Amino acid sequence: MIIIIAAAAENNTLGKNNEMVWHLPNDFQRFKSLTSGHHIIMGRKTFESLVKPLPNRTHVIITRQKEYHAEGCIVVDSIEKALEICPKDEDSYIIGGGEIYALGLPYTDKLEITRVHHNFEGDAHFPKINEDEWEMTASEFNEKDEKHRYDYSYQTYIRR
Repeated sequence: MIIIIAAAAENNTLGKNNEMVWHLPNDFQRFKSLTSGHHIIMGRKTFESLVKPLPNRTHVIITRQKEYHAEGCIVVDSIEKALEICPKDEDSYIIGGGEIYALGLPYTDKLEITRVHHNFEGDAHFPKINEDEWEMTASEFNEKDEKHRYDYSYQTYIRR
């Protein structure tokens, strides 16, 4: 199954200047538990925003830069090539950024969205979820607290 996993604001902002504009430690833990042991597909800028490659995952990086190399990662030039690399009998996750989400959406079976209940200014955005194509099958609301400045919900969508 191809799964998009993203944290997006109410206005679909993902980030600004290649950084997230919020900090949700519980969401980081959820991301880690869902993606661990799987292939993760991302754009070059998303990869470069990581401090280092994430442990226990196969990194597939999409870039138009022909000579790009990242130690221990698979580098391709299209979403189709990225998906070909992923095992067909396992879950694979598309983890961003905005352009890669838009390219991957037509191939995706499931969305795992952390909806941050606030509007932010940003330069990267998640594509609008067409409710004719997607059905929300689960939603779990989480109130802000001392570690989480904003309310947020975990939302699962399945393609109709």
